[in-house]
Amino acid sequence: MTGSFPESDWKIFKRVREAALDRLCRRVLDEIAAISADSNRTAHERYQAVYGLVHDRDRDIAAAFDDLRRSRAWPQLLMMRRLGLLEPDDLAELSAATRESIEAAVADLTSLRDR
Repeated sequence: MTGSFPESDWKIFKRVREAALDRLCRRVLDEIAAISADSNRTAHERYQAVYGLVHDRDRDIAAAFDDLRRSRAWPQLLMMRRLGLLEPDDLAELSAATRESIEAAVADLTSLRDR
């Protein structure tokens, strides 16, 4: 996104960020519960799977939520979008310019990945 992140979007971002973080944490806890309940694995295998999952999700959390600053809001929104953490209502609150830049970036990343 060129230019600075609009103040009005920054205020919305902080609220959306909390909801998205909660969604991701609930998702991770559900994944942990499923792994823990898998009786086809030994306790050690389940522990290793949980450990690996938490390690991987910690990277996602860092990329999408660490270092709360206005200059990081746009890339963090993009990461939240990539992780499927943004609801349509979340995006609808943002300015048209911010929504369009996020969707354009997602489309660009998708086309690069599909090559």
